[in-house]
Amino acid sequence: MNCSISGEVPEEPVVSTKSGLLYEKRLIERHISDYGKCPVTGEALTMDDIVPVKTGKIVKPRSLTAASIPGMLGMFQNEWDALMLSNFALEQQLHTARQELSHALYQHDAACRVIARLKKERDEARSLLAQAERQAPLPASAATANVSALSNGKRAAESEDMGPGGKRMRPGVSDSIIAELTECNAALSQQRKKRQIPPTLAPIDALERYTQLSSHPLHKTNKPGITSIDINLSKDIVATGGVDSSAVLFDRTSGEILSTLSGHSKKVTSVKFVAQNDVFLSGSADKTVRIWQGSEDGKYDCRHILKDHTAEVQAVTVHATNNYFVTASLDTTWCFYDLSSGLCLTQVEDPSNSMGYTSAAFHPDGLILGTGTTGATVRIWDVKSRGNVANFDGHTGAVTAISFSENGYFLATAAHDGVKLWDLRKLKNFRSFELYDQDTPTNSVDFDHSGSYLAIAGSDIRVYQVGSVKAEWNCIKTLPDLSGTGKATCVKFGPDAKYLAVGSMDRNLRIFGLPEGDDASTVS
Repeated sequence: MNCSISGEVPEEPVVSTKSGLLYEKRLIERHISDYGKCPVTGEALTMDDIVPVKTGKIVKPRSLTAASIPGMLGMFQNEWDALMLSNFALEQQLHTARQELSHALYQHDAACRVIARLKKERDEARSLLAQAERQAPLPASAATANVSALSNGKRAAESEDMGPGGKRMRPGVSDSIIAELTECNAALSQQRKKRQIPPTLAPIDALERYTQLSSHPLHKTNKPGITSIDINLSKDIVATGGVDSSAVLFDRTSGEILSTLSGHSKKVTSVKFVAQNDVFLSGSADKTVRIWQGSEDGKYDCRHILKDHTAEVQAVTVHATNNYFVTASLDTTWCFYDLSSGLCLTQVEDPSNSMGYTSAAFHPDGLILGTGTTGATVRIWDVKSRGNVANFDGHTGAVTAISFSENGYFLATAAHDGVKLWDLRKLKNFRSFELYDQDTPTNSVDFDHSGSYLAIAGSDIRVYQVGSVKAEWNCIKTLPDLSGTGKATCVKFGPDAKYLAVGSMDRNLRIFGLPEGDDASTVS
């Protein structure tokens, strides 16, 4: 007798009192616990309706296939065939999964390309919108100042007023702007007389122990090189401009990149923070200057693209009012801009000068502008009259960097032959540093905000204690260029000279300062 469920001879046979059917005990118990009814008739069934059947112990006969060698070989062959069929099915499933994965990856790549193209189109649309807003007609009061006749770097329309030689007319620096600059100059000059060196300034003993604290790969590996550095002293944010056509904003405290600003088509040559309103400026070898506006979420949007220059923009410098800035270019001109509108108020070109500008910086009081040229000359300008009031000669090669001391008396300039210090009161050179060999130019100079230290970058980084016209300027510290390129391109002091930010021709921003746990305040 066989089990009504399995069809085999049961080991523990039981019989249903309701249907009289025979079952294997373990099978019918499980079925009743799951369904509570007879598996054959469907009648309600409990274990009380099951009666065990007593049978004698029997030995199960060996199956026919296992009773002989040919039978066993046949059984093995059947098992092997089943195994091969299962393996074939698994291979088919694997092939199908690979095809589906390849298709999904292709769709993902296509979606990324579409997203990138849409972002590019969005950025171009924003740029066109910003340009259209700048070109839109202004109120009648502004029209009287001839502002409506300008298109801010775009090709002049037929109706625009053109000056001699087909050059665009500029609205000029108005009397109200000159008054604003003069008032700012008077206020800053008065403050400077009362200014004292802050007690939080890093002492000389601390600078002597500066070493590399960190290195941060901010730019792309395929186009390495940092060309410019600026620091927002109030927020301790470092900005770098790179050969990879992007500018990077880096939070030194947290060690995180806040934003990567893309849009320029060639290397970024100059970056500058505006101390107010979270505005950032970048100049590029693509002949443009971009004004970036920060938002609450930490992102920066390009507010204006300025196209007034016809050659590489080499320098951007912000006026002390934080309302105006100047750009200098290899096209032998410098432009004075209104920051809020992005409008070029005047473009200054000296007919007697055929040299392009390679660097520029405002005097701390804001009424003097210094520019370095490709012809090794430093030109000093009166901002109010836009007149060239002094020239400093003596360098060899292009003037790569300019920095005014905060005391307002000294000017440091860097060129191929080293660094020269100029006395602005007597308009003469009173000290020169020939630091490197003739094949190694000096790339950057920077006075700290207190005017107590001077940093120089070339094949290494050197920090000098600021002296006077007669007193010596002693070298406090020499830091090696750890990039392996032998060319430190830019250097900038952090707040209170507590650290130095250095850029080189690799893609890393390097921070030099006191090692962790070595507090400058404990140094006598």
